[in-house]
Amino acid sequence: MAALSARGHEVVPIGIDRGGRWLPSEQAHELLRAGQSIEGVAPGTALTALSDWPGGAVDVVFPVLHGTYGEDGSLQGFLEMAGLPYVGCGVLSSALAMDKIMCKRIFREQGFPTPEYVWFPAADWSSRARAHVEAVCGYPCFVKPANLGSSVGVSKAKTEAELDEAVALAARYDLKVIVEKAVPEAREIECSVLGNERPQASVLGEIVPSREFYDYAAKYVDGTSELLIPAPLEEPLAARIRELAVRAFSALDCSGMSRVDFLLSRSSGEIYLNELNTIPGFTAISMYPKLWEASGLPLVELVDRLVELALQRHQQRSRLSTQRDP
Repeated sequence: MAALSARGHEVVPIGIDRGGRWLPSEQAHELLRAGQSIEGVAPGTALTALSDWPGGAVDVVFPVLHGTYGEDGSLQGFLEMAGLPYVGCGVLSSALAMDKIMCKRIFREQGFPTPEYVWFPAADWSSRARAHVEAVCGYPCFVKPANLGSSVGVSKAKTEAELDEAVALAARYDLKVIVEKAVPEAREIECSVLGNERPQASVLGEIVPSREFYDYAAKYVDGTSELLIPAPLEEPLAARIRELAVRAFSALDCSGMSRVDFLLSRSSGEIYLNELNTIPGFTAISMYPKLWEASGLPLVELVDRLVELALQRHQQRSRLSTQRDP
Protein backbone atom coordinates (compact mmCIF):
# COMPACT_ATOMS: atom_id res chain seq x y z
CA MET A 1 0.00 0.00 0.00
CA ALA A 2 2.82 2.38 0.86
CA ALA A 3 4.61 1.59 -2.40
CA LEU A 4 1.48 2.18 -4.47
CA SER A 5 0.79 5.45 -2.65
CA ALA A 6 4.35 6.57 -3.30
CA ARG A 7 3.68 6.28 -7.03
CA GLY A 8 0.57 8.46 -6.81
CA HIS A 9 -2.08 5.76 -6.59
CA GLU A 10 -4.99 6.30 -4.22
CA VAL A 11 -5.25 3.00 -2.36
CA VAL A 12 -8.55 1.68 -1.00
CA PRO A 13 -7.88 -1.36 1.23
CA ILE A 14 -10.54 -4.07 1.09
CA GLY A 15 -10.61 -6.86 3.66
CA ILE A 16 -12.47 -10.16 3.31
CA ASP A 17 -13.34 -12.02 6.50
CA ARG A 18 -13.74 -15.77 6.92
CA GLY A 19 -17.46 -15.47 6.28
CA GLY A 20 -16.78 -13.96 2.86
CA ARG A 21 -17.92 -10.44 3.79
CA TRP A 22 -16.06 -7.60 2.07
CA LEU A 23 -14.87 -4.94 4.47
CA PRO A 24 -14.49 -1.47 2.91
CA SER A 25 -12.55 0.13 5.72
CA GLU A 26 -9.13 1.67 5.96
CA GLN A 27 -8.72 -0.37 9.13
CA ALA A 28 -9.95 -3.59 7.52
CA HIS A 29 -6.58 -5.34 7.52
CA GLU A 30 -5.94 -4.41 11.15
CA LEU A 31 -9.39 -5.55 12.25
CA LEU A 32 -9.05 -8.84 10.41
CA ARG A 33 -5.62 -9.44 11.90
CA ALA A 34 -7.02 -8.84 15.37
CA GLY A 35 -9.89 -11.25 14.72
CA GLN A 36 -12.56 -8.62 15.28
CA SER A 37 -15.73 -8.42 13.23
CA ILE A 38 -17.08 -5.32 11.55
CA GLU A 39 -20.02 -4.66 9.30
CA GLY A 40 -19.28 -5.81 5.76
CA VAL A 41 -21.18 -6.54 2.57
CA ALA A 42 -21.87 -9.86 0.90
CA PRO A 43 -19.79 -10.78 -2.18
CA GLY A 44 -22.85 -10.57 -4.43
CA THR A 45 -23.31 -6.88 -3.65
CA ALA A 46 -19.68 -5.98 -2.99
CA LEU A 47 -18.76 -4.99 -6.51
CA THR A 48 -21.80 -2.79 -6.99
CA ALA A 49 -20.80 -1.00 -3.80
CA LEU A 50 -17.26 -0.27 -4.98
CA SER A 51 -18.21 3.06 -6.49
CA ASP A 52 -19.51 4.25 -3.11
CA TRP A 53 -16.43 3.24 -1.14
CA PRO A 54 -13.69 5.68 -0.10
CA GLY A 55 -11.92 7.12 -3.12
CA GLY A 56 -14.81 6.55 -5.51
CA ALA A 57 -14.89 4.00 -8.32
CA VAL A 58 -12.06 1.47 -8.34
CA ASP A 59 -9.88 1.58 -11.45
CA VAL A 60 -7.84 -1.57 -10.87
CA VAL A 61 -7.77 -4.31 -8.22
CA PHE A 62 -4.49 -5.55 -6.74
CA PRO A 63 -5.26 -9.01 -5.27
CA VAL A 64 -2.97 -10.19 -2.49
CA LEU A 65 -5.31 -12.87 -1.21
CA HIS A 66 -3.54 -16.23 -1.06
CA GLY A 67 -4.98 -19.71 -1.31
CA THR A 68 -8.59 -20.78 -1.75
CA TYR A 69 -10.84 -18.28 -3.59
CA GLY A 70 -8.09 -15.69 -3.92
CA GLU A 71 -5.45 -17.52 -5.91
CA ASP A 72 -7.36 -20.33 -7.63
CA GLY A 73 -9.19 -18.28 -10.25
CA SER A 74 -12.37 -17.67 -8.23
CA LEU A 75 -11.69 -14.02 -7.42
CA GLN A 76 -10.25 -13.50 -10.89
CA GLY A 77 -13.47 -14.78 -12.49
CA PHE A 78 -15.48 -12.55 -10.17
CA LEU A 79 -13.51 -9.51 -11.31
CA GLU A 80 -13.72 -10.56 -14.98
CA MET A 81 -17.51 -10.64 -14.78
CA ALA A 82 -17.50 -7.24 -13.11
CA GLY A 83 -15.33 -5.83 -15.92
CA LEU A 84 -12.63 -4.70 -13.49
CA PRO A 85 -8.92 -4.75 -14.38
CA TYR A 86 -6.84 -6.69 -11.87
CA VAL A 87 -3.17 -7.39 -11.24
CA GLY A 88 -1.75 -10.83 -11.89
CA CYS A 89 -2.75 -14.02 -13.62
CA GLY A 90 -6.15 -14.70 -15.13
CA VAL A 91 -8.74 -17.38 -14.39
CA LEU A 92 -7.17 -20.26 -16.32
CA SER A 93 -3.56 -19.84 -15.22
CA SER A 94 -4.61 -19.22 -11.61
CA ALA A 95 -6.68 -22.41 -11.53
CA LEU A 96 -4.00 -24.50 -13.24
CA ALA A 97 -1.18 -23.31 -11.01
CA MET A 98 -3.25 -23.92 -7.85
CA ASP A 99 -4.08 -27.49 -8.87
CA LYS A 100 -0.72 -29.23 -8.49
CA ILE A 101 -1.90 -32.28 -10.42
CA MET A 102 -3.07 -30.38 -13.50
CA CYS A 103 0.00 -28.15 -13.30
CA LYS A 104 2.36 -31.12 -13.29
CA ARG A 105 0.51 -32.72 -16.18
CA ILE A 106 1.09 -29.62 -18.29
CA PHE A 107 4.71 -29.35 -17.21
CA ARG A 108 5.28 -33.00 -18.13
CA GLU A 109 3.56 -32.55 -21.48
CA GLN A 110 5.79 -29.54 -22.19
CA GLY A 111 8.93 -31.50 -21.30
CA PHE A 112 9.81 -29.79 -18.01
CA PRO A 113 11.76 -31.84 -15.48
CA THR A 114 9.55 -32.44 -12.43
CA PRO A 115 9.81 -34.89 -9.51
CA GLU A 116 8.01 -38.22 -9.83
CA TYR A 117 4.55 -38.11 -8.28
CA VAL A 118 1.37 -40.03 -7.55
CA TRP A 119 -2.08 -38.59 -6.96
CA PHE A 120 -5.38 -40.06 -5.82
CA PRO A 121 -8.78 -38.99 -4.49
CA ALA A 122 -8.42 -38.65 -0.73
CA ALA A 123 -11.33 -41.05 -0.20
CA ASP A 124 -9.44 -43.79 -2.10
CA TRP A 125 -6.51 -44.05 0.32
CA SER A 126 -5.90 -47.74 1.02
CA SER A 127 -3.14 -50.29 1.41
CA ARG A 128 -3.13 -50.67 -2.36
CA ALA A 129 -2.72 -46.91 -2.85
CA ARG A 130 0.05 -46.88 -0.23
CA ALA A 131 1.89 -49.65 -2.06
CA HIS A 132 1.67 -47.65 -5.30
CA VAL A 133 3.07 -44.54 -3.60
CA GLU A 134 5.93 -46.54 -2.10
CA ALA A 135 6.75 -48.11 -5.47
CA VAL A 136 6.80 -44.80 -7.37
CA CYS A 137 7.99 -42.27 -4.77
CA GLY A 138 9.61 -44.31 -2.00
CA TYR A 139 10.73 -42.69 1.24
CA PRO A 140 11.17 -39.91 2.05
CA CYS A 141 8.33 -38.33 0.11
CA PHE A 142 6.26 -35.16 0.33
CA VAL A 143 2.48 -35.32 0.77
CA LYS A 144 0.36 -32.31 -0.19
CA PRO A 145 -3.25 -31.27 -0.71
CA ALA A 146 -3.66 -30.91 -4.47
CA ASN A 147 -5.14 -27.40 -4.15
CA LEU A 148 -3.58 -25.12 -1.58
CA GLY A 149 -0.51 -23.00 -0.94
CA SER A 150 1.89 -21.68 1.70
CA SER A 151 2.81 -25.29 2.56
CA VAL A 152 -0.47 -25.71 4.46
CA GLY A 153 -1.19 -29.40 4.94
CA VAL A 154 2.21 -30.42 3.56
CA SER A 155 4.23 -33.15 5.30
CA LYS A 156 7.44 -35.04 4.75
CA ALA A 157 6.93 -38.77 5.30
CA LYS A 158 9.81 -41.13 6.04
CA THR A 159 7.86 -44.21 7.12
CA GLU A 160 4.58 -45.99 6.40
CA ALA A 161 3.04 -44.61 9.59
CA GLU A 162 4.11 -41.05 8.73
CA LEU A 163 2.70 -41.48 5.24
CA ASP A 164 -0.71 -42.46 6.62
CA GLU A 165 -0.68 -39.45 8.96
CA ALA A 166 0.40 -37.12 6.16
CA VAL A 167 -2.40 -38.28 3.86
CA ALA A 168 -4.95 -37.78 6.63
CA LEU A 169 -3.68 -34.23 7.16
CA ALA A 170 -3.72 -33.37 3.44
CA ALA A 171 -7.25 -34.77 3.13
CA ARG A 172 -8.46 -32.15 5.63
CA TYR A 173 -7.80 -29.47 3.01
CA ASP A 174 -8.65 -30.99 -0.37
CA LEU A 175 -10.47 -33.88 -2.03
CA LYS A 176 -7.30 -34.85 -3.92
CA VAL A 177 -3.88 -35.71 -2.52
CA ILE A 178 -0.55 -35.63 -4.33
CA VAL A 179 2.62 -37.39 -3.19
CA GLU A 180 5.99 -36.40 -4.64
CA LYS A 181 9.31 -38.17 -4.59
CA ALA A 182 11.85 -36.21 -2.55
CA VAL A 183 14.71 -34.68 -4.52
CA PRO A 184 17.96 -35.84 -2.88
CA GLU A 185 19.81 -33.10 -1.01
CA ALA A 186 17.54 -30.47 -2.50
CA ARG A 187 18.34 -26.78 -2.70
CA GLU A 188 15.33 -24.45 -3.08
CA ILE A 189 15.82 -21.95 -5.90
CA GLU A 190 13.23 -19.30 -6.81
CA CYS A 191 12.78 -16.94 -9.74
CA SER A 192 10.40 -13.99 -10.13
CA VAL A 193 8.75 -13.48 -13.52
CA LEU A 194 7.12 -10.24 -14.68
CA GLY A 195 5.25 -9.33 -17.84
CA ASN A 196 2.45 -10.29 -20.20
CA GLU A 197 3.32 -11.39 -23.75
CA ARG A 198 7.06 -10.88 -23.25
CA PRO A 199 7.80 -11.95 -19.65
CA GLN A 200 11.16 -11.37 -18.03
CA ALA A 201 12.96 -13.29 -15.30
CA SER A 202 14.69 -11.79 -12.27
CA VAL A 203 17.95 -12.82 -10.69
CA LEU A 204 17.61 -16.04 -8.71
CA GLY A 205 17.31 -16.50 -4.98
CA GLU A 206 17.96 -19.49 -2.75
CA ILE A 207 16.08 -20.33 0.43
CA VAL A 208 17.96 -22.04 3.25
CA PRO A 209 15.10 -23.29 5.47
CA SER A 210 15.32 -23.03 9.23
CA ARG A 211 13.60 -26.42 9.43
CA GLU A 212 13.92 -29.73 7.61
CA PHE A 213 11.98 -28.26 4.72
CA TYR A 214 10.38 -24.91 3.91
CA ASP A 215 7.08 -25.51 5.73
CA TYR A 216 4.49 -22.99 6.94
CA ALA A 217 6.33 -22.28 10.19
CA ALA A 218 9.62 -21.73 8.39
CA LYS A 219 7.91 -19.34 5.97
CA TYR A 220 5.81 -17.26 8.33
CA VAL A 221 6.39 -18.05 12.01
CA ASP A 222 9.98 -18.40 13.14
CA GLY A 223 11.48 -15.96 10.62
CA THR A 224 14.90 -17.58 10.71
CA SER A 225 15.08 -19.05 7.20
CA GLU A 226 17.92 -17.53 5.19
CA LEU A 227 17.46 -15.90 1.80
CA LEU A 228 20.49 -15.84 -0.49
CA ILE A 229 20.20 -13.20 -3.21
CA PRO A 230 21.57 -13.76 -5.74
CA ALA A 231 21.65 -17.54 -5.40
CA PRO A 232 25.22 -18.89 -5.40
CA LEU A 233 25.07 -20.62 -8.79
CA GLU A 234 27.30 -20.72 -11.84
CA GLU A 235 25.93 -18.41 -14.51
CA PRO A 236 25.21 -21.11 -17.13
CA LEU A 237 23.04 -22.96 -14.60
CA ALA A 238 21.37 -19.74 -13.44
CA ALA A 239 20.60 -18.79 -17.04
CA ARG A 240 19.08 -22.23 -17.65
CA ILE A 241 16.80 -21.85 -14.61
CA ARG A 242 15.69 -18.37 -15.67
CA GLU A 243 14.87 -19.74 -19.13
CA LEU A 244 12.81 -22.55 -17.58
CA ALA A 245 10.99 -20.03 -15.37
CA VAL A 246 9.89 -17.92 -18.35
CA ARG A 247 8.86 -21.02 -20.28
CA ALA A 248 6.80 -22.29 -17.33
CA PHE A 249 5.13 -18.87 -17.03
CA SER A 250 4.11 -19.02 -20.69
CA ALA A 251 3.13 -22.71 -20.56
CA LEU A 252 0.43 -21.93 -17.98
CA ASP A 253 -0.70 -18.79 -19.88
CA CYS A 254 0.35 -16.57 -16.98
CA SER A 255 0.28 -12.79 -17.02
CA GLY A 256 1.47 -10.00 -14.76
CA MET A 257 3.46 -11.86 -12.14
CA SER A 258 4.42 -15.29 -10.88
CA ARG A 259 7.14 -16.84 -8.78
CA VAL A 260 8.57 -20.08 -10.14
CA ASP A 261 10.12 -22.51 -7.66
CA PHE A 262 12.80 -25.07 -8.47
CA LEU A 263 14.58 -27.86 -6.63
CA LEU A 264 18.26 -28.42 -7.38
CA SER A 265 19.84 -31.69 -6.25
CA ARG A 266 23.23 -31.21 -4.64
CA SER A 267 24.18 -34.83 -5.32
CA SER A 268 23.19 -35.10 -9.00
CA GLY A 269 23.08 -31.46 -10.10
CA GLU A 270 19.66 -32.08 -11.68
CA ILE A 271 17.11 -29.23 -11.88
CA TYR A 272 13.45 -29.92 -11.11
CA LEU A 273 10.56 -27.52 -11.70
CA ASN A 274 8.55 -27.71 -8.49
CA GLU A 275 5.68 -25.18 -8.50
CA LEU A 276 4.48 -21.88 -9.90
CA ASN A 277 2.87 -19.35 -7.54
CA THR A 278 0.54 -16.85 -9.20
CA ILE A 279 0.18 -14.53 -6.17
CA PRO A 280 3.62 -14.47 -4.58
CA GLY A 281 4.11 -12.94 -1.18
CA PHE A 282 4.66 -9.21 -0.78
CA THR A 283 5.79 -9.19 2.85
CA ALA A 284 9.05 -7.71 4.08
CA ILE A 285 10.75 -11.11 3.72
CA SER A 286 9.10 -12.24 0.48
CA MET A 287 11.26 -13.41 -2.40
CA TYR A 288 9.26 -11.92 -5.29
CA PRO A 289 9.87 -8.21 -4.56
CA LYS A 290 13.34 -8.89 -3.15
CA LEU A 291 14.46 -10.61 -6.34
CA TRP A 292 13.21 -7.74 -8.49
CA GLU A 293 14.90 -5.22 -6.22
CA ALA A 294 18.16 -7.14 -6.69
CA SER A 295 17.47 -7.03 -10.45
CA GLY A 296 17.24 -3.22 -10.40
CA LEU A 297 13.48 -2.79 -10.01
CA PRO A 298 12.61 -1.42 -6.54
CA LEU A 299 9.24 -2.13 -4.94
CA VAL A 300 7.63 1.22 -5.78
CA GLU A 301 8.43 0.73 -9.46
CA LEU A 302 7.47 -2.95 -9.37
CA VAL A 303 3.93 -2.38 -8.09
CA ASP A 304 3.45 0.48 -10.56
CA ARG A 305 4.57 -1.78 -13.40
CA LEU A 306 2.14 -4.49 -12.26
CA VAL A 307 -0.73 -2.01 -12.40
CA GLU A 308 0.32 -0.98 -15.92
CA LEU A 309 0.38 -4.61 -17.03
CA ALA A 310 -3.09 -5.18 -15.55
CA LEU A 311 -4.52 -2.20 -17.43
CA GLN A 312 -2.84 -3.26 -20.68
CA ARG A 313 -4.28 -6.77 -20.49
CA HIS A 314 -7.75 -5.41 -19.64
CA GLN A 315 -7.66 -3.08 -22.63
CA GLN A 316 -6.67 -5.94 -24.92
CA ARG A 317 -9.45 -8.20 -23.63
CA SER A 318 -12.01 -5.39 -23.80
CA ARG A 319 -11.54 -5.22 -27.56
CA LEU A 320 -12.61 -8.85 -27.98
CA SER A 321 -16.18 -9.69 -28.96
CA THR A 322 -18.21 -11.79 -26.54
CA GLN A 323 -21.17 -12.31 -28.87
CA ARG A 324 -21.74 -13.50 -32.42
CA ASP A 325 -22.75 -10.76 -34.80
CA PRO A 326 -25.68 -11.71 -37.08
